[in-house]
Amino acid sequence: MLKSNSFEGTRSEEATVISRGVKIEGKLSCSGSIRLDGEVQGDISSQSTVIVGENGKVNGQINAESITIGGKVTGTIRAKEKVMLESKGNLKGDIITKTLSVDAGAVFNGNTKMGDSGNIGSPIETSKPQDTIVK
Repeated sequence: MLKSNSFEGTRSEEATVISRGVKIEGKLSCSGSIRLDGEVQGDISSQSTVIVGENGKVNGQINAESITIGGKVTGTIRAKEKVMLESKGNLKGDIITKTLSVDAGAVFNGNTKMGDSGNIGSPIETSKPQDTIVK
């Protein structure tokens, strides 16, 4: 664990960094923030922020206060506050969040359910997913 001020919203809380070249299989849970530049095959849960860096890959669910995707994610993501898809981000899965931000160039294939944080835990209604490419 590292003390870091480089993560958005982490202030002085502990942050976990999964470096490039590191591969994790299984469930990852953290009370602080997580920055992922490696690969996770399994679910990720944080009570704070999850950042999937440009080189990061996730195959599983992500649950956190806020989520930023700059790499590749396959699976449902649930954020109590916000999800940010950066320009090199690639998400194949559903998003459940209060606020969504998508940068030009991001790729999203799935469904979105947005609303107040009280409804974030409810199941998503599915329809046929469509490819969305923002230019």
